[in-house]
Amino acid sequence: MDFNLALVIVVTTILGIGLQGCDSKVVQFIFGDSLSDVGNNMHLSRSLAQASLPWYGIDMGNGLPNGRFTNGRTVSDIIGDNMDLPRPPAFLDPSVNEDIILENGVNYASGGGGILNETGAYFIQRFSLDKQIELFQGTQELIRAKIGKRAACKFFKEASYVVALGSNDFINNYLMPVYTDSWTYNDETFMDYLIGTLERQLKLLHSLGARQLVVFGLGPMGCIPLQRVLTTTGNCREKANKLALSFNKAASKLIDDLAENFPDSSYKFGDAYDVVYDVISNPNNYGFQNADSPCCSFWNIRPALTCVPASSLCKDRSKYVFWDEYHPTDSANELIANELIKKFGLSNTNQGGAPSPAPAVAPSPEDR
Repeated sequence: MDFNLALVIVVTTILGIGLQGCDSKVVQFIFGDSLSDVGNNMHLSRSLAQASLPWYGIDMGNGLPNGRFTNGRTVSDIIGDNMDLPRPPAFLDPSVNEDIILENGVNYASGGGGILNETGAYFIQRFSLDKQIELFQGTQELIRAKIGKRAACKFFKEASYVVALGSNDFINNYLMPVYTDSWTYNDETFMDYLIGTLERQLKLLHSLGARQLVVFGLGPMGCIPLQRVLTTTGNCREKANKLALSFNKAASKLIDDLAENFPDSSYKFGDAYDVVYDVISNPNNYGFQNADSPCCSFWNIRPALTCVPASSLCKDRSKYVFWDEYHPTDSANELIANELIKKFGLSNTNQGGAPSPAPAVAPSPEDR
């Protein structure tokens, strides 16, 4: 999977700053997959896409699993903190109520979820984008009942929206022979199907009030450890990377078309493929020592699809780009977030405050 959510949050942050100038409370509604999941799948008891076991979350807060598919923060956590925006809680967090939604927004992201409903079916439980939008409609009903129809309409129109899915539709669908989509479509027809579905979903979000919307592009998903280990050379899987580039091209055109058709809205497409690829291709330039294998792995057994208590951890997590077979480490997320903040000339909106610090590195299991 790619980890481009950083760019998404950067752009939505820009939108948020503009709205804050009007003394409006700006929150985010995030639709995504495991790269932006902050705990929804922890509450899906039958889901096989889980970050609910050690050592997930080892370098954040109390060091216990918190639903994030990494050892620390997500890119959205880092950039949101830097820009002094509230962190949207997971939709399934038991503490979420109308007041919390009005203050912080909601994160509907779900590990294993995709643009297509069939994507990630072998995870059993996960929220597809259609399901996430359905949950958002329920959220709107709650807020309308709380503050009234007119105020709710204003609240949702002023909010920022992030749609951050797509890589699972390839890695956990089209590129896997167990899925019918892999032999029903070819590269071109599958892309048409995927983009057509996304178009319908984005138009639905517009009808529900989404006026400040960002859709992110895919990163070099052929370079994640899981894809590398499936090759005979250990190099990036070029077919997957080419599909990511094709998706970015088609999705960018879709967003341009929607922006033209919806002049009352700000629709943006965030593409950070090159930034992510450079980090993976030249890790030493960024202070990393390893960009092709996971820090958390089941000894020498590859691929170990998830990090479990019996897994072994690398000695220095700050030197690894990837935490597990799919997801980046806190250090990689921080680097990508900071590079994108620098690239777009953004600064901390909390005047005089420092960006959120990296979490203290907890000892590895073998050191305990």
